[in-house]
Amino acid sequence: MSEAPKRQPYTAPAPVLGPGQTSYTSITEKISSIVLTPHTPWQWFAVVAVGLALMGMLQVAIVWLLYTGTGVWGLNVPVGWGFAIINFVWWIGIGHAGTLISAVLLLFRQKWRTSINRSAEGMTIFAVMCAGMFPILHTGRPWLAAYWLFPYPNSMGIWPQFRSPLIWDVFAVSTYLTVSLLFWLLGLVPDFATFRDRARNVVTQRIFGMLSMGWRGSAIHWERYEMASLMLAGLSTPLVLSVHSVVSFDFAVSIIPGWHTTIFPPYFVAGAIYAGFAMVLTLMIPLRGLYGLHDFITPRHLDNMGKVMLVAGLIVGYGYFMEQFIGWYSASVYENFMLQNRMFGPYGDSYWALLTCNIFVPQLLWFKRIRNNIYTLFGICMFINVGMWLERFIIVVGSLHRDYMPSSWDMYSGTMWDWMLYIGTIGLFLFLFFMFVRGWPLIAIHEIRTLLPVGNKKH
Repeated sequence: MSEAPKRQPYTAPAPVLGPGQTSYTSITEKISSIVLTPHTPWQWFAVVAVGLALMGMLQVAIVWLLYTGTGVWGLNVPVGWGFAIINFVWWIGIGHAGTLISAVLLLFRQKWRTSINRSAEGMTIFAVMCAGMFPILHTGRPWLAAYWLFPYPNSMGIWPQFRSPLIWDVFAVSTYLTVSLLFWLLGLVPDFATFRDRARNVVTQRIFGMLSMGWRGSAIHWERYEMASLMLAGLSTPLVLSVHSVVSFDFAVSIIPGWHTTIFPPYFVAGAIYAGFAMVLTLMIPLRGLYGLHDFITPRHLDNMGKVMLVAGLIVGYGYFMEQFIGWYSASVYENFMLQNRMFGPYGDSYWALLTCNIFVPQLLWFKRIRNNIYTLFGICMFINVGMWLERFIIVVGSLHRDYMPSSWDMYSGTMWDWMLYIGTIGLFLFLFFMFVRGWPLIAIHEIRTLLPVGNKKH
């Protein structure tokens, strides 16, 4: 008889909280010291300075756009959508990770979310703010055209096209921003009260006192807080699926080859989660080193987020494959031409670059050693950030620059003003996020405390 195989010894998962934080006091002091200190790292000033410089570029681009019109962009007859829609979809996708981490993981009682949910929620708010600029600016003359995006009653003599997915975008994105903002501000209230009690400056005490809204940590306060958190989490969870699905309808409900596919909603949602987690790691890995947050953002967090990105990336890869398969299986001359044009046409290099960034490079995440190495993980996240922008570029431009009639074919490339507007929103995002890091708690103090063993609450 053959011997029974030996069972592998059980390996406990890495801790969610590092060994350096063993009490309520140490946790509170570490997190609050990032804000309640007169000493700010010079790296923070450097990033904020870069953000302000790029915001100046953004202001110049917006002023010139409003003065001149959308003719300053690289739009032409077949490519009526360009950087504005590309960047809108890209920013909306980045904003998805915050709601997923805050709401969905809260409902599933995943404790490892507590160290990253606050920063992810802030990232969501700022990303949606950057995204919201593009539909308005895309009208060229917002004071003449933007009101068509609002749901005016027909009795006012204004007739918005409610069957247009562009109108649905307004409903979805505004609802998403509102619920995400409420969720974010609600979670901040107990930490604002902690800062109020620890602040030594009278002005700081008054500011955090107003923001804490009379929080005293009583039993009734905590009961209402937890009830409100669960209600907002329940409202936010459908938004994770609905918002980017609605955004995908901008393309999927059309009859343009390359857009007319039913795989777009789930594949857009998976791509949003993919891009959102990549951006969370892009921001949190440098902040982890800058502020010494190794006890809060542990290897377990990096490992789990790497696994989520791997799964989301595989779903995105499946979406790429099915998009190609459906186009081929349809036996449509136009769909087959579009598939060949994407791979081997004028923008073929961009298509293969996006496959490299979104599919091939992230396969390294199968290895735990890669997921736990901050340098390789950060590099993979940068590839994904670039790849997800290229994906939107290929979807928009790759499907429009070759029309049904060869006489209308043309090439598209962003002008200086396109790039200034896009890079300027990156500056706005960096500025808002790092101002949040400096002025408000980056990590939820009250949630981190729940990770301590019962016997170690007091130091």
